[in-house]
Amino acid sequence: MDKQLIRKAAEQHPALILQPFDALIGLEGFDALYTLCENVGGATVYIPTARKMFAECLAQEAFREYNGFNHEILAKKYGYSARHLRRLLKDM
Repeated sequence: MDKQLIRKAAEQHPALILQPFDALIGLEGFDALYTLCENVGGATVYIPTARKMFAECLAQEAFREYNGFNHEILAKKYGYSARHLRRLLKDM
């Protein structure tokens, strides 16, 4: 189906776009939602929280900044408990 035809219909009837995807148009625009639909449409997709999605990235950053003594500071900075951060650092 023609993307421009879909865009025009969506602009004319924004209240008919399924939730929560209507919020994606507000945040990222029509093209982002259209691309998402084209790439994963029809599939059941679990979208994790941002914290879960980027947990490994955060852990790597904490590891990179760790100097052997600053686990309390890093725990606060990255939103971990000191105990959990020590566990993460040990596993790395």
